[in-house]
Amino acid sequence: MTAPSTDPNRPGERAVATRLSRPGLRGREAELERLRALVEAVRDGGEGAVALLLGEPGIGKTALLQEAVSLAQAHGFLVSHGRAEELHELVPLASLASGLLHGDPPLLAVTDFADLAGHHDQRIWLVERLAQLIEERSAGTPVLIAVDDVHWADPLSRFALGVMPARLLSSPVLWLLTSREDPEPHGREPRTTTFPLRPLSGTALAELARDVLGGDVPPPVEELLDGAGGNPFLAAEMLAGIAASGADGPEPPERLVLGVRGRLTGLRPDTLHFLRIGSVLGRAFSLADAAALCDRPASALSAEVDEALAAALLHDDGELLRFRHDLLRQAVYADLAPSVRRALHREAARRLVAAGRSSGDAVPHLLKSAEPGDLEAVALLGTAAADVLAVMPDLGADLAVRALELVPPRAPLAYDVGERAIVALTRAGRYTQARETGDVLLARQPPLDVFARLQSVLGDTLWHLDDVHELTRRSTAALAVVTDPVIRARLTARQALARSRGSDLGAARETGERALAEAERAGDREARVLALWGLGEIALNAGDCAAAVEHHTALCAFDSAFLPEEAVARIHGDDFDTVRRLLRTAGDAPPRLAMLIWAQGTLKMGLGRLDDADADFVTAERLEADLDVPGNLVNIRVNRGLLALLRGDRTAAREHLDVVRATVADRPNTGNHAAHRFFEAVVADADGDHAAAAGLLRSAQRDHPFLRWRLLRPHVVQAVRIALRGGDRRLAGELAAQAAAHAARNPAVPTAQGTAAHASALVNTDHGLLERAVDILLTGPRPLALAAASADLGRALLTSGDAAGPAALTRAHDLYAQAGAEAEADRVRADLERASHRSGRRTGRVRPRADQGWEALTASERKVARLIAAGHTNRQAAEALVVSPHTVNTHLASIFRKLDVRSRVHLARIVLAEDDTGTDAAD
Repeated sequence: MTAPSTDPNRPGERAVATRLSRPGLRGREAELERLRALVEAVRDGGEGAVALLLGEPGIGKTALLQEAVSLAQAHGFLVSHGRAEELHELVPLASLASGLLHGDPPLLAVTDFADLAGHHDQRIWLVERLAQLIEERSAGTPVLIAVDDVHWADPLSRFALGVMPARLLSSPVLWLLTSREDPEPHGREPRTTTFPLRPLSGTALAELARDVLGGDVPPPVEELLDGAGGNPFLAAEMLAGIAASGADGPEPPERLVLGVRGRLTGLRPDTLHFLRIGSVLGRAFSLADAAALCDRPASALSAEVDEALAAALLHDDGELLRFRHDLLRQAVYADLAPSVRRALHREAARRLVAAGRSSGDAVPHLLKSAEPGDLEAVALLGTAAADVLAVMPDLGADLAVRALELVPPRAPLAYDVGERAIVALTRAGRYTQARETGDVLLARQPPLDVFARLQSVLGDTLWHLDDVHELTRRSTAALAVVTDPVIRARLTARQALARSRGSDLGAARETGERALAEAERAGDREARVLALWGLGEIALNAGDCAAAVEHHTALCAFDSAFLPEEAVARIHGDDFDTVRRLLRTAGDAPPRLAMLIWAQGTLKMGLGRLDDADADFVTAERLEADLDVPGNLVNIRVNRGLLALLRGDRTAAREHLDVVRATVADRPNTGNHAAHRFFEAVVADADGDHAAAAGLLRSAQRDHPFLRWRLLRPHVVQAVRIALRGGDRRLAGELAAQAAAHAARNPAVPTAQGTAAHASALVNTDHGLLERAVDILLTGPRPLALAAASADLGRALLTSGDAAGPAALTRAHDLYAQAGAEAEADRVRADLERASHRSGRRTGRVRPRADQGWEALTASERKVARLIAAGHTNRQAAEALVVSPHTVNTHLASIFRKLDVRSRVHLARIVLAEDDTGTDAAD
């Protein structure tokens, strides 16, 4: 084997290169060279990367990972080397923590991890905070995070491994993962290098044999090695047996035939029994646990431990005993009869519980052993499900469902366990399965109060399924038989929430008020939260901004998770200052972060900060995708599409429209339909197909009037224009009447008053109303609404020959330009030029915004770029700019794309060059 080239100027590289050719890694020269190049690229380029080592057990993944760890250490990396364990799936972040907390020095301090552990119920916050800590550690030193056996990682570690590499791409962090299959993390980055490890060639096996045997390989040994199938671990085990006892005797050792299993034949029965007990406890186990399961004191097992260590079957790391390879453990485990395995796992669970261990330690054994009717297992599974549901919802749902499967179908306990399973499945987003589980229980004809209770928890499931008709029907049926006042209050509140989507909002309001009164009498917090939520939704859908703010403020006082709803209600009421304060005081780890950032984007859109609004919408979409709950995707993409059209980017608008179409086809609820049809209308109007646009606009009112939809409410003037351009004056009049009714409901909201006057002015060609609209909107917080009214007023004044026209147009142009609405600014500029009799100097075309380079960066992106280039971490940049670290992540991803850079080092060079040229002094 030829050693790779070395750089004599780099200390330690010659020694590293020599180690790459050591025996035990034969046939992996190409993979080692690629890993070496990857380590050097991360060290020298300052950018992140991911390496996946994939292959069957024993194929050499761990050996390569260990070699890469040594290589990285020699290159000055700070190293975290952890391993996932098969029976630790219920311990959140256990797989990552196994490496992050150990090392010389450890990547994370125990205090850091304790802080993280306190937020296990907020996955997004936890992963972001973990990424921040790793980013800080990598600021001056490259970092390697190696995790072996990712196929056994706990769900939270898998989630973190799927999200963090993308988050840390601009930092010198190399992720090295081994797995038996492709773990398929979320958002696989292009900088992922996959190493599929295939069986060793005959030549490599022969080299391996010469390493072990110390000479030429006899033909009989070559034939025996064929039985290893190119698996280096199995081949090494065979060769060790040959070296110990030879291959020429009349009866070759059984280990040469059976491979790993043959290693066990020479052990004393007590040692073999001890190893079998250990194999049940997992690859790594404590002597105390094994002794308890053997029903012997730990001190009496010293001979068995010594023999297992001497046979190189176990390794003692000072805390735990470990099988030297999982194939060894599997071979021992496979020798146990299935009934014996089951009994040992059940006994292990019993003893762990008796010893005061957590349900997370006992439940993995229960999953392999519990049988129907095992009520202790049902209770433990239920406890474990509740413990992990917030942070690992899918696992929590699986445990809750398994608990239900163990309950005899006709046992009364089935309804309580089933209720918890429905809740867990709903929390995990498995709504169809939750509904099916509930329907199976209901088909057993439970007692009436149980029937009502099940329908109450299914209400949340049906709400998420957008089946408000069925929610109304079921809640009505349950209310007819319920006697428990708490369940009655919850059912009434669910009914109010369902009716918030209907056409009779007056009746819905009465139901909500009744639900709130029932909740207060019953003293039930959940019912009160549901009732206030329903009343807030009803008020917001009815366009009663004051009532919506009142109910959502009361709701948020009960449950801060509803802060986004309060913020949105206040945005509709033009109370932007309070919303800013709410967002600033949301805390470091707010719940429902994606919705909160959506609300922040909505605020910035209202403020005319289009670039920042778009960044927030991108961030909200990414966070939803990370959690695999894209419930707000249509609204996000509609808003991003409208922003793109304001900038004049029709290509981007059509891309957003394609996503909206696909999403609506997958989730065709009434709100998605209205938003989709309006966006289609805006795009068609921009393309000049005005008649089609008007038809699409009318279709948006299929289920409810236009202003019923809160997403569309700020765009009523644009809708009136589309109707007029499409020749549908009746539709334009309907829209203007809706705007007037909305203004009457909200006399203290300037935007409602101003847009109503503006809409009516367009329908009636009333210059006086346009002037009134501008005067009102001057007192409000929305510059784009003021710009639109000013532009229409300026055009009307020019048409009538009024000299005040250019001033109104100038104000409109400046407001559009400040907001970044280049397309609208260019249209107004064209009107100004025509007014100045200089129309020949302008064609009215939109000036294209740069796609690449420093000029393509938004003002916020330039600020972020300078802070990062100055050495700030993402968290520090977020604190300096008073924004979320997630928003900084979004800006940084856009900066790297526009500047075509891949590391912070490269970014710093570009920023320094720009500052030296002095071309960006205005920033």
